[in-house]
Amino acid sequence: MQGNETNQNHLIHSSEPHQAAEIENTVLGSFFLEPDLAYETSLTIEHFTRSANRCIYEAIHKLAEKNVPIDVMTVTQQLVDDKQIENIGGVSYLSDLAGSVPTTANFPYYQAMLIDMYKQRLISRAASDYLANPSDETAEKMYSTFIEAQEMGQKQGQTNLEVLGEIFDEIYEDAGEMTGISSGLSEVDRMTGGWQNSDLIIIAGRPSMGKTAYSLSLVQACCEQNGVADIFSLEMPKKQLIKRFLSSIGNIEGSKWRNSFNMFTDQDKNKARHAMNEFNKWTINIHDNSRQTVADIRAAVRKTKREHPDKKHVVIIDYLQLITPIGKFERHDLAIGHITRELKQMARQFDVPVMLLSQLSRAVEQRQDKRPMMSDLRDSGSIEQDADVITFLYRDDYYNKESEAKNLVEIIFAKQRNGPIGTAEVAFIKEYSRFVNIERRWGDESA
Repeated sequence: MQGNETNQNHLIHSSEPHQAAEIENTVLGSFFLEPDLAYETSLTIEHFTRSANRCIYEAIHKLAEKNVPIDVMTVTQQLVDDKQIENIGGVSYLSDLAGSVPTTANFPYYQAMLIDMYKQRLISRAASDYLANPSDETAEKMYSTFIEAQEMGQKQGQTNLEVLGEIFDEIYEDAGEMTGISSGLSEVDRMTGGWQNSDLIIIAGRPSMGKTAYSLSLVQACCEQNGVADIFSLEMPKKQLIKRFLSSIGNIEGSKWRNSFNMFTDQDKNKARHAMNEFNKWTINIHDNSRQTVADIRAAVRKTKREHPDKKHVVIIDYLQLITPIGKFERHDLAIGHITRELKQMARQFDVPVMLLSQLSRAVEQRQDKRPMMSDLRDSGSIEQDADVITFLYRDDYYNKESEAKNLVEIIFAKQRNGPIGTAEVAFIKEYSRFVNIERRWGDESA
């Protein structure tokens, strides 16, 4: 048995054509010995390299789809119907295949070998394309192919029974109101039950509505729950973002950071030291390159996920319209659509909530009621389609100086695939870049 395993390991790592063909022959022979395998296999015609073997597998697949019994005679007839019998070397080749496999016990292992070899071919092809024509587009294709190949066949779908078991547990086991990652804001949590893994969440608003400050408050809440965060800041440098965090943690006026040496009081310095100690405990990765592609974002998230696989994890991208698209698109909205689809796939791939900040069109400013609507999203079609949650930030006191809603921000849930739509009100302490629950907005939580 050990010698057999050694031989199998040699085969799986080998790229010699005759060895790949030997595995293909074993797989095809298994279908004749145990026809039910043809109904259960995850192989496709692309996994086979020899043209004769591809023809045979296609014939077997057609028979399986028609529920026709699989044996040498039926496969021969199908190949005759497809005018492929001569291309495989005649009936004798089929007979040899049918008699070449003594047992199907190792079929799953040989099937995995073919899939592994197929993945290596995909990667090699993409690498060759890049070497022949080095460009951003071929580099992105090579990276995407590598990621897809690595994950091919790894994550098996749940059976209906397993899903029903989870649903049953949800009915009879109290998991509390919080099913996702808390925002730290009770009204927002009431609307969402927490940020849910695999969701693409849009945070949109006109300039000065507090989008960045709001997203940082969500990161802070996650880190205070011993979570981790990736922040992709395409506009604001890392130092400026960290100062905002320190202002929020320590209740330090943001304007004082412009000249902290002259403007900080002794109390401010004490607050800053305390805030730095707190911030240093958190796991926050800030990526502030102004030109980042979805591939860059995906690679960084993958690294964090690998280093902290069991921790709560949020991803913030500030903001959509600054992400560098890869490839050529006829229109800008098509480029945006490609980006949002990729980010939604990334959210599912890594099972994390991805919060994507977005600009709004100037149409908001032309209306009497300046609360945003879905149509105000730039390139809104693809965003509406791909997003699980769409929120808008609105500050009435920004437009109306006499507003009674001083320091209040409306978080408008315009779309929520698995939850209600409506509005959550929170308080915004602008000088500290901080969002808090309304009942706490006047309290001074000085360190």
